[in-house]
Amino acid sequence: MPNTTRSLSLAALLTTAAVCAGDAVARVFPFGPRHRAVNDLANQFVPFHAHLWDLLRGRADGGLLLDWRAGWGTSFLPDYGTYLSSPFAPLVALFPRTDIEYAVYAVTVLKTAVAAAAMTFLLRRLGGGTWWWASVLGAAYALCGWSLAEGTYNPMWLDGLIAFPLLCLVGEWVREGRRPLLGPLVVAVCWLANFYTAYMATLGAALVLLVRLATTDASLGRTPLRTSLRTLLRAAATTALGIGLAAPVLVPVFLGSRHAYPGVVREFDPAAGTDVLARLLPATYSFATPAAFVCTAVPLLAGTLLFRRDVPGRERWLWPALCAAVALSMQWGPTHLVWHVFATPNGSPYRQTFVLSGVLVLAAWTALSHGLPDRRALLGGAGVVVALAAGALPSPVVTRWALLLAGAGLAAVAGALLLPRRGRYGVLAALLVTGTLVGQAAATTAYADRERLTRLDDYPPLGPEQQRRAAALAAADGWPAYRTDTGLPRFAGNDPLLLGGQGAAYYSSHTPAVLTETLTALGGGWTSRGRNLLSLDNPVTDAVFGVGARWRDGDVVRTETYLPLVTVRPPGPPPAYGPSPFRNQELLLGARVYEAPRAGACRVGTEVFLWAPDASGRARLGTRTADLLGGRPKRSAAMTSLGVQRTAGTRVEVPGGGRGAEVGCLDHERLRAAVRSLRTASATAITPTPNRITATVPASSGTVVMATPRIAGWHCATTGTERTTSYGGLLAVPAASGTVDCVFRPPGLRAGLAGGAAALTGLLLWRLAALRRSRGRP
Repeated sequence: MPNTTRSLSLAALLTTAAVCAGDAVARVFPFGPRHRAVNDLANQFVPFHAHLWDLLRGRADGGLLLDWRAGWGTSFLPDYGTYLSSPFAPLVALFPRTDIEYAVYAVTVLKTAVAAAAMTFLLRRLGGGTWWWASVLGAAYALCGWSLAEGTYNPMWLDGLIAFPLLCLVGEWVREGRRPLLGPLVVAVCWLANFYTAYMATLGAALVLLVRLATTDASLGRTPLRTSLRTLLRAAATTALGIGLAAPVLVPVFLGSRHAYPGVVREFDPAAGTDVLARLLPATYSFATPAAFVCTAVPLLAGTLLFRRDVPGRERWLWPALCAAVALSMQWGPTHLVWHVFATPNGSPYRQTFVLSGVLVLAAWTALSHGLPDRRALLGGAGVVVALAAGALPSPVVTRWALLLAGAGLAAVAGALLLPRRGRYGVLAALLVTGTLVGQAAATTAYADRERLTRLDDYPPLGPEQQRRAAALAAADGWPAYRTDTGLPRFAGNDPLLLGGQGAAYYSSHTPAVLTETLTALGGGWTSRGRNLLSLDNPVTDAVFGVGARWRDGDVVRTETYLPLVTVRPPGPPPAYGPSPFRNQELLLGARVYEAPRAGACRVGTEVFLWAPDASGRARLGTRTADLLGGRPKRSAAMTSLGVQRTAGTRVEVPGGGRGAEVGCLDHERLRAAVRSLRTASATAITPTPNRITATVPASSGTVVMATPRIAGWHCATTGTERTTSYGGLLAVPAASGTVDCVFRPPGLRAGLAGGAAALTGLLLWRLAALRRSRGRP
């Protein structure tokens, strides 16, 4: 046990040292002026963790089921299950909220260190090998290229890095008939932490179990077929029960994806073979290739298996065959789809690469479990590494540093393996191997840090300006009397979660289709093909959605022209949207407030709005300008204001791509009159809670409209009858005097709870039956 504790601690220490050293060399946050705010790390993970901080501290608008801050009110449980259900995520609450970026970085490093410890524990559990070699290989797994280049800015994926060795450990328990209760619980935790990478880790662990059954059990003289089938059935039952225990979160996540706005549909395009081989080297980077680097010691040791006569034949060939099979499966379309839940992902197409790193490490440990390789086997393993590197030479991904580090690492590890095993030589060998591990991993980290900033979208780091903005929004907050919008320019994709307020901006894999479609019909803008919604700065939509304050031009601007959260609309059919967002806004408001330009120009005194979703460039009205970034289907520019028409006859100049653009002239007096009219018939005693809205409605024969999207999961009742409907994409119910009560329950929650209860019952019955069988034996 002391050696095991020492081994786990060393693995975690080496991993932490390598990651932090690499970031320090690159002078990246928190060790230098360069920031880490790229892609989804800035747009999703940091803001969602900030919202979790607010939830844990009791400061959020909403709860676990419903979020009132983003997207004018969206389902939160699917987002929680996708981004925040890791056991490590709540640790961010230990940091000040202003240091949320530090908190996310600390959790990221911690996850990587835990992955190293988990793999080290698995290796020690499998037996054989020196304790410090287990530490090196465990850390090598956690410091694989996938972890350093991909997982570091997608920290939720790092739970899959931890899950793979844990699920392999569950496979060992199943094979040995041990820990029948703990096994499903471990599976459940892994799938809850991040179902996406846990699915990949489960596939990898299943393959490892097959190899273990074919090698270890056969060598023990057991009946191969009967024993293996029984073990596989137990493994399937253990996995199914574990996934069932996680169903209360997994089912809402699955249905949340079904209700989401459709993302990008891509055909898998395998990377060039030379590029794939190049990514096995340290200090390489490419977004669309598998980050397969793992410390040179790993492929060297795994390669020696092919040349070791002292290793049983099945182990000698099956482990290298598994490594090759996993590598090839990443390049073949059908197996690529299997790895990715039968859908090519939007972004990096090699998200399962950590499994390849894991099986390489297990193969390397298998070689060590039979002792250190002799000179012949070592020469053969070195030949395998050199051949792989030679195959990568034509790739543009290869750098001089990659070849230098790989060559130096190969020489150092091979030299360490040739040294005598005791005394000062043993210490020297350990230093050579650990130095190779830390040096290559730190260099790969630093290189990836630099390359990400030049190749991926980046965003400004949190600083005094964002803190000032958040403080101003908090001071103006009037929820639920009115909303406070984070406004433009945006800081990240989920500004309301990060900065506060209650706005339209929202970015998630679960962005509801009804929200995107409604916002688009009203002139809203988006990126990421409709899943990253932008704040819509428009007086009409502000009035409809109850926005009484918003950030604009460096400060919070207040207005009195807004409606309460619940209004009563006159009798008539719901709005039927058409191609004009100006007309659609009027239909939702219930009044004509825009004028068409005359002779191409608006009337003096009206506010000029331009809608040109495909335009990209600078629009102009006299001296007033506005930057547009459109171009569907990837982006859609939002309707934007060009200010009040001051001079008669001045026309709007539309930038390139503005074909089909439309100009609307807003009469603010008409808007104020329309708001005053609707306020007279609005509901009273409006109370939004973490998962419902209640309001008192005066006698009316119209429609009660809630200023929130009609997403799946809302159930409204009035006078004892449930009559939920939609009003131009908003939640609504036919009016009747009395109390209107709308309750939100994420789709799939009841089914998930039932599935979880059934899995728990099945697990207890299974265990009870096993206990009875054991007592009945003589």
